[in-house]
Formats: sequence, C-alpha cells, structure tokens
Amino acid sequence: MAKQRIDHDRLFKELLSTFFEDFLLLFFPDVYEHIDVHHLSFLSEELFTDVTAGEKHRVDLLVETKVKGEDGLVIVHVEHQSYKQRTFPERMFLYFSRLFQKHRRRILPIAIFSYDERHDEPSSLMIQFPFLTVLDFRFLTVELRKLPWREYIRRDNPVAAALLSKMGYNESEKVEVKKEFLRMLVRLELDEAKQRLLFGFFETYLRLSEAEEIQLRNEVSQMETKEAKQVMELIISYEQRGIEKGIQQGVKQGIEQGLKQGIKQGMKQGMKQGIEQGRQKGIEEGKIDIAKKMLAKGYDVDTIHELTGLPAEKIEQLKK
Repeated sequence: MAKQRIDHDRLFKELLSTFFEDFLLLFFPDVYEHIDVHHLSFLSEELFTDVTAGEKHRVDLLVETKVKGEDGLVIVHVEHQSYKQRTFPERMFLYFSRLFQKHRRRILPIAIFSYDERHDEPSSLMIQFPFLTVLDFRFLTVELRKLPWREYIRRDNPVAAALLSKMGYNESEKVEVKKEFLRMLVRLELDEAKQRLLFGFFETYLRLSEAEEIQLRNEVSQMETKEAKQVMELIISYEQRGIEKGIQQGVKQGIEQGLKQGIKQGMKQGMKQGIEQGRQKGIEEGKIDIAKKMLAKGYDVDTIHELTGLPAEKIEQLKK
C-alpha cells in the first residue's frame, strides 16, 4: 500500500494562521511587541517562478499588519526539504524582493525549517566586494529539530504543543512527548475545532505504535488523579471519533457491497435487501475491527462495550 503523502504546507498554514499571535509570542517576543496584532490580515498565496531553475515556489503565509503604526508585511516560509540547500537564502531574498516590488512596504521575513534532520542553516545573504557591501539581507529562522522539547512543555501555548511533534526528541522519548502534549492540551482548554487542529497536526508527525499507546495509557494512569482523568478522557474522546470514523467507513463499504449484490440479482427488492444487509454487515465488521484494536491496546471489556455497543460476550470471544 502506497504511503499517504503529507500536505505539509496545508498543515503548517492552518496552524500558523489560526495561532499567529501565539507563534510570534513563542519564538519572537521582540517582534510581537512591535506588531499590531489587532490589525492582522492573511493575504492570498504568492507564487514565484524561478526562471533559471525552472521551479515554482510558494510563500506559505503572507500576513498584512502594522509595525509601529506603519503598514507592513510578514512573510513566513516553511521549508520541508530534508537536504541542505545552499541557495535557500537566495530564495528568501527573491521572495522578499518580489513582494517589496509589489507592495512597497516594510517586510519581515521568517523561515521555519521543519525537516527531520539537524542542519546549520544560514539566516542571511551577503553580496560584497572588497570595497563595497552591496547587499546584507537577513531573515529570522526557527529550526524545529534543534529545539529541546522539554523547554516548551510548560508554555501554555498552542503552537508549542503542536510543534512538540517536530522538535528534537529521540525514539525512546516519543511516549513521553505525547503525554506532555496531552497535558498541554488539557491545560489550554481550547474549543473543539482548535483542539482538533492541534491533535491532527501532532498525530501527523508523531504517531505511536500499539505497544507505545499501551505504555502511554499506563503512564497516564499513574499521574495525579484529576489530571489523569482529564488526559484519559481526552484520549478516549479521540479514540471514540476514530471508532465512529471506522464504523462510517464500514457502512460505506457494506453499502457498496450490497449495491453490487443487488445489481447482480437484478431486482429492486434484491438491491434494497442487499444494501441493508451490507450496511448492517459493514457496521458489525467495523465495530469488531475497532474492538480488536482496543483489546490490543489494553482496554477492558466494559469500556469497549460502552464505546462500540458490542455485547460483552462477543468481546470476550475476540480475546481468544
């Protein structure tokens, strides 16, 4: 089965446009002090063509704002390429210069490096002669993989929570990173839509195996009682959504199978019966599949019964 392609640009754009103020506070507090956060407008994507290289590039986020009372722009570009690019500062300068040519106002450029390996990335482009410096272009940078994740878990900042999944942890720390992410999510008390955005972003970049999920649940159960209950409720709520999604997929597949069966029978009644049988079969198979996964993660029979609606006897049979 082909590996699903991750739409990095969309994920980061949703995160940063939703929590732009929190992003500045987290990484660039000095910038935040000079930006009027009450005058933020997200402009449409800018597409640039590099004629010499034959490539097209997009600026991920272009924010119109006021800087100390004057109109200004903030460019945020997220770089996902896993290999080091010597021409990246030139590319940032081209973004900057073409936007300046179009808008004629002060522009602050920011680059976020989100790849999985650590590199030493430049943050400037200089063109000079022995007798003259023609250009000294600088931009702000965030190199996510270099950030020590433990230093961000006490920040009640939604961007910090989501980006824990891209920071400098090792494989043995994955369970702990997710546990701290869930604790941050509980403390933030966000509305459901924003919470779902953060959870979806985090899960895209840091996904645990079934064994690691069991370890996570065990560690959560050992936390302070009130906090453990809140974190566990969060885990179960998202697994419940996964169950509902799985059941919906089962229903869809069942209906499709029933439709085919009904068509083969060539009768309206047969088609109707086929669809209904397929729907019921899809629901049942979806619930059984979810129950098996929950058993593998260490859930007890009562919890699985409550979340899936399967009879306790049926769940006991699945354990054998």
